[in-house]
Amino acid sequence: MMSDRPAASPEAFRLADGDLEDLASTLARTVNEVNRHGTLLDRLASEAGTETSNPHPRTSPADPSSVFILALGGDAYTAELQALADWVNLLLLPVYGREVNSTRPWCSRWHEHPEAVARLHGLWLAWQQLTDVEAGLTGPATWHRDHLDHTMAQLRAPDGPFAACTTSPSRPAHRLLSAPEPTAETTA
Repeated sequence: MMSDRPAASPEAFRLADGDLEDLASTLARTVNEVNRHGTLLDRLASEAGTETSNPHPRTSPADPSSVFILALGGDAYTAELQALADWVNLLLLPVYGREVNSTRPWCSRWHEHPEAVARLHGLWLAWQQLTDVEAGLTGPATWHRDHLDHTMAQLRAPDGPFAACTTSPSRPAHRLLSAPEPTAETTA
């Protein structure tokens, strides 16, 4: 039942300066995230109707509870791979790429190596989290120590996923290594 009394106006309150800074920081992060999502949605809309470049498409629907690239399929995989490629090409390689040689191979077609895609995506997800202001001042150092060093060592190892690829920039090469065949037997 409606009352004839006018609605009471909310009581005024004042935030402490520290709380206001936290609120402003949270708002800025939210705006950045909304802008990032808008960019992703724009990219997805512009790529509508294109086929996925996922060499191993999932036969079941993508797991909506996972952000990991191997759990994505179709356009979501394509958009995530493009965003990952931008990060790899514009930040990771120019800063951390180092010289290509027989002890540190690299493949310019890394996006065709499922292990490389998976490892680089995990590295990128960790970078996003640990370079956020909420990660604190030690976030980037933690990312270097716990994620970058190990991932690059695995990817660029002489027996890593690029072992059959480029070991000299003047002689580009690309070859996917065979994975072990799954066995039909199961252990009980």
